Amino acid sequence: MYHEHYGLVRSPFEMTPDPGFLVLGDTHREGLATLVYAVRSRKGFVLLTGEVGTGKTTLLHALLAQLDRETASAFIFNPRLGPLDFFHMVFEEFGIEERCTTKAEYLLALNRFLIGRLERDLPTLLIVDEAQNLSPEMLEEIRLLSNLETPTSKLLQIMLVGQPELAEMLARPELRQLRQRIVLRHRLRAFTEREMAHYVDERLRLAGYTGKALFDNSALRELFGVTSGVPRLINVVCDGALLLGYGRDRVTLDAAAIREVARDLELGEAPRAGRPAEAGAPRRGFFAWLRRAPGGS
Repeated sequence: MYHEHYGLVRSPFEMTPDPGFLVLGDTHREGLATLVYAVRSRKGFVLLTGEVGTGKTTLLHALLAQLDRETASAFIFNPRLGPLDFFHMVFEEFGIEERCTTKAEYLLALNRFLIGRLERDLPTLLIVDEAQNLSPEMLEEIRLLSNLETPTSKLLQIMLVGQPELAEMLARPELRQLRQRIVLRHRLRAFTEREMAHYVDERLRLAGYTGKALFDNSALRELFGVTSGVPRLINVVCDGALLLGYGRDRVTLDAAAIREVARDLELGEAPRAGRPAEAGAPRRGFFAWLRRAPGGS
């Protein structure tokens, strides 16, 4: 909708985890290096945690893009499953065509599959996203998968990914056996203000923008205030601000534009120097304008 207005060839702040738009902060760079090392070194259990919107899923897609084609990977993104449904999804992801009806049959078939890959020196990776939603019983089932090994090698690399609650779950006494098998951990944090500014500039550049800064310094300060450097929120607010600028024929976006979009999105507002946040401040209705705009719903 606003591409031509800003000279963009594509949307710079899409919510999809596109590796072509990967912009790493220090914590993401360290996290990606940790994950790649864990898989290539066949370290067994790895734990990746981070708050909502900090880029865990994006980092996983970046990891998969860096692995060679010989690495078989299963990406389980809906862990609210019983054991048989979980194994069924794992088999679908790995392309294992054996039909199984019991857990014992699934385990035997999976072991044969993994042994065959080990004989060809091929790595196999299981990623469980949103793992904080797993029950303790399912976490124990996943731990038992790490028993699939030879005297010299783990047959399956397992990556548990989730919100900080996952680490709290693993601290429970009944899960100590699983906790002790985790050999590498990384916790993602949000961007610093400097990293956020770089992220915004890079996403615009990757989308084809070549002009002067679209977001002035006051806009970037406000953006950090309302998003706390969380990448998902940065994307949402920046996309809304670009649409606002297009609707009002602006070529530069300031703090007021960020505040207006943040209010409409019901995000927290950054304190402004010299004056407190305004209680009950009137809203100018950015999304009300959007509904009236050509092509709006």
